[in-house]
Amino acid sequence: MKGTRVRLDVPRSLRMPSSSYSASAASSVSRVLSQPAVNRADAGVGVGVGAGTGARGVSRPSVVIVGAGPRGTGLIERIAANVGESYGSSGAVGAGFDIHLVDPYPPGAGRIWRADQSPLLWMNSQAEDVTMFTDETVRMDGPVREGPTLHEWAGLDGRVFPDRRIQGAYLRWVYARAVAALPEGVTVRHHPYRALRVEGAREGRQRVWLEERSEPLLADLVVLALGHLDAELDDEQGELAKYARAHGLVHLPPDFTADSDLSLLAPGEPVLVRGFGLAFVDLMVLLTEGRGGRYEGDADGSEGSEGSGGAGGSGGSGGELTYRPSGREPVLYVGSRRGVPYHSKIGYDLEGERPPLPRFFGPAEVDELLARADGFDFRRDVWPLVEKELGFAHYHRLFTAHPERTAMAWGDFEEKYAAVGDAGERAVLVASAVPDPADRLDLAALDRPLEGVRYASYEEFQEGLRGYVEGDLSRRHDPDFSADLAVFFGLLSVYGQLIRLGDIGAWWHGFFSYLASGPPGPRLRQMLALSRAGVLRFVGAGMVVAAEDGVFRASSATVPGASVEARALVEARLPEPTVARARDALLRGLYADGGAVETAEGLLAVDPADGRVVDRSGRPHPRRFALGPYTDSRAPGAFTRPRTGGPAFRQNDATARAVLTFLRDLDGRAAA
Repeated sequence: MKGTRVRLDVPRSLRMPSSSYSASAASSVSRVLSQPAVNRADAGVGVGVGAGTGARGVSRPSVVIVGAGPRGTGLIERIAANVGESYGSSGAVGAGFDIHLVDPYPPGAGRIWRADQSPLLWMNSQAEDVTMFTDETVRMDGPVREGPTLHEWAGLDGRVFPDRRIQGAYLRWVYARAVAALPEGVTVRHHPYRALRVEGAREGRQRVWLEERSEPLLADLVVLALGHLDAELDDEQGELAKYARAHGLVHLPPDFTADSDLSLLAPGEPVLVRGFGLAFVDLMVLLTEGRGGRYEGDADGSEGSEGSGGAGGSGGSGGELTYRPSGREPVLYVGSRRGVPYHSKIGYDLEGERPPLPRFFGPAEVDELLARADGFDFRRDVWPLVEKELGFAHYHRLFTAHPERTAMAWGDFEEKYAAVGDAGERAVLVASAVPDPADRLDLAALDRPLEGVRYASYEEFQEGLRGYVEGDLSRRHDPDFSADLAVFFGLLSVYGQLIRLGDIGAWWHGFFSYLASGPPGPRLRQMLALSRAGVLRFVGAGMVVAAEDGVFRASSATVPGASVEARALVEARLPEPTVARARDALLRGLYADGGAVETAEGLLAVDPADGRVVDRSGRPHPRRFALGPYTDSRAPGAFTRPRTGGPAFRQNDATARAVLTFLRDLDGRAAA
């Protein structure tokens, strides 16, 4: 197929709305969602196979990006931003090159943010906290290219939690803008198929095979931007599925909730749910409001009797909601390792000075850890530094913003805090300087609030956990506890440093999500209403599920001796694929052929400098790259809050520059 430049002016339907916010949020939502997805003409969909050719039939350089969601889109944005520097300010790109974007889902939004999903499903971030664009806080070699946040683009109140379709529209627009920013001579073609395998010598062009295609795409470079992956069942899930089939039960394994067949869960029947994070929140919404139930009352103006489609409010302390069942809901019995939901999103802004981070865990400390000949252990060597860093963020805010609640001047405390060694000495210092235990940072208690707690009955536990959630909501929306928000910024800073250490195990990522990536406040108020209505029941911490006597049975040490039986079990969490268990055929093929290796945690090993895939010999492949949560350089998201450094943006920039350098050198060799 002859290579042709796609002149992609940003479609009128995808241009940024006016920055005027006079229209109501509801009309803004309607306007944004009425915009069509990028169509085939806009996206430059490839209808042929193979690489493009120049005027004399000479094969053009090409890059295949597998994955067209936010990460693939972010990579194209960085390629567009860096191409001038790589090829010269004139904008000429030699013979040009082709970008082949491979994904069965639409470019920009991808699978997770696609348009055809329930409007009841919200983002987990406020509209003002979402951007796909770099700013001066991103530590990268490439140029900054600023752009609008989601709330600026959509004309929304920045404090609302938009539904996911709005984010999908924003991502489609970002993709269109990124492609439009590429210079003449660069083409982009979207191939709406799955990539099945990649092969080719280290020194030569790669062949990327697609489903339903008899010939491969030829590529000088391949970048995997696969996003969150599906996984084959592990041993436990496999046994549960087998048991369910044998006894006529329902077992829904870990999956993206929007893709699960929830019609299998019958009205009025008990359903065991293992997992209390964001996947559970989606499940809760789809099985209640999604089946015709509704809320009455006002939770800070975010919900009412008409339901919560479109966008959720900011979620202040709010009022009490009452849930009116439709009669089509099952009864959900939910538990998890912690036995409590993730902490609510914080509902206020930080006024005044942010903690000066990093302080005790920055580049120098990471360099020292990486330089150790015998390696490092996360719990022994890294966690003490992280704990001290988070404590510094907390107490800096407490002492500077709320000095009346301290018994020592900040300067004196800071000096002593820096000097103390272990956690025990630090606890003694804090106890002497912070009189109220509620003002002290206890990460262990935050992580396991039900540790050692026992209730005499399920009913007593229901009341107790409702009180816990109400207390969390109150604190997370009270600026008198702004040290909590300072810890959030500390978590972001720490995450940005930890990426350089590679595979540090799964515990940290779960801890981060539990504290920093919990549900919007309105969702927790809905949870309380469902509990009062008897539609939702809490099981407890350390939930154990047994498959016996023809049913599933759940129990927890939180309520000794109690258990609940059900004929349905839902694993409310995302799949946790290892490289070997990923359902992605391309990734598994690379692993089987020795073209990829997995870490101890099952992540894909990549070179942290630019994302090149490490093969079985331990060498980074010169022509293969990977970005995303399945790698050992995973960042906390493909998009981020403005002005927080954006680790994923930094990675995208490094990979884009490596890609462009390779293509430039390839072009130079061809010219010689």
